Amino acid sequence: MSTYPSPFDRSRSYPVDYQGRAVSPQVIARFFNSVYAWMAAGLALTAFVAYWVSTRADSLANLSGGAFIGLFIAELILVVTITGAVRRVGPAMATVLFLIYAALNGVTFSGIFQHYAHSTLASAFAITAGMFGAMSLYGFVTKRDLSAWGSLLFMGLVGLVLASIVSIFWHNSILNVAINYIGVLIFVGLTAYDTQMLKQIAVQTAGDGALAARLSISGALMLYLDFLNLFMFLLRSLNDRRQ
Repeated sequence: MSTYPSPFDRSRSYPVDYQGRAVSPQVIARFFNSVYAWMAAGLALTAFVAYWVSTRADSLANLSGGAFIGLFIAELILVVTITGAVRRVGPAMATVLFLIYAALNGVTFSGIFQHYAHSTLASAFAITAGMFGAMSLYGFVTKRDLSAWGSLLFMGLVGLVLASIVSIFWHNSILNVAINYIGVLIFVGLTAYDTQMLKQIAVQTAGDGALAARLSISGALMLYLDFLNLFMFLLRSLNDRRQ
């Protein structure tokens, strides 16, 4: 197979190149149907687990700082495993790992049902779905090459992580508001960028169904993370405005 961009390597720019690849639109549609279906399944599983855990007072009580750190480490290991084993594991194993990751995320996100009103959660989800859908569609249909966004968005993401760490030790309302809005902008951009990159991957893996199936799972994980992070930053932004 020809070289293809890594779904999670946003630190480099990959020029979009569809030249010389006569790929049926049905092949691309099949790839994206798999990506979006597994992304939706992961989000649904996360939401179900988060709600279920939130209704169990004993479970929430056991989620201490140490437990959260353990879950966070387990999630990092799963992300690294899924993205690093594209050529080594089959689609079934990649799917199982992705669903386990989605379930663990549900446990860590269970607290949002205790800290936010259900109306705020519903509003944030509806806005997220609309923004994500619009930007993903843009990334899919645009003729503009978005590859140059990769390095810029990656640098913005690194800065966002550093600012979030600072906010843990320095509680400043202006900083927190800035982080939330910048986070929204970054993941809106990443949604379009990642969708276009996945379209390129769909084209380049058209002759290898097994690899396309594995990459559709890592692509689903990538868009799942875009959606989830966009939702959380929007949720915090909406909550800040209502307080």
